[in-house]
Amino acid sequence: MATFPKTVGGRLAASALALAILAGGLYGTASLWGNRGEAGCRASEATLARLRPLATGEVAAFEVAERPAAAPPLAFKAPDGRALTLADFRGRTVLLNLWATWFKPCKREMPALDRLQAEFGGPTFEVAAINIDTRNLDRPKAWLASENIRALAPYADNQATIFQALRGAGLAEGLPTTILVGPDGCRLGRLSGWAEWASPDGVALVRAALGR
Repeated sequence: MATFPKTVGGRLAASALALAILAGGLYGTASLWGNRGEAGCRASEATLARLRPLATGEVAAFEVAERPAAAPPLAFKAPDGRALTLADFRGRTVLLNLWATWFKPCKREMPALDRLQAEFGGPTFEVAAINIDTRNLDRPKAWLASENIRALAPYADNQATIFQALRGAGLAEGLPTTILVGPDGCRLGRLSGWAEWASPDGVALVRAALGR
């Protein structure tokens, strides 16, 4: 896991205050992940109970939420450039992953996330791997193609506002960052750093999230 490198970090650091204000205006603060909306997340409580004993082995760093809480409407772009928010995925369990081409651990877990999407992706599950490169915007798609990563849709947030919003909520310290969200739009847990998501441990965690 790492923070932004100097080539990108200087520019992001210079606009950190503005982004923090933007994140606050669009997504709110950590309270959006706390008490607000918990009444609408009761269906996820049983999911948390299934997940807790499975945060082990290759996904031992996965932090299961103490209680489910409503996720903010994080905004990003579809492969065709359309504006999306996390709310557009309601009805599906979402493994939302933030990654960048300039950080090797991010790229290291992409093949595993691709296999996970190939196996489970569909009407009930989506690996939303969101690239946050802020320059050389053709590079992410080119890299995915060069690595034969085909199942993952190339979602993007070229302003990295999602990272700033999650960091402001205390849910992102660096990259990669992964958030598990239930079909009701409620946060189930997070993992900071890379993981072997297609391992038996990772698959078991996803199966539990899906109630399988």
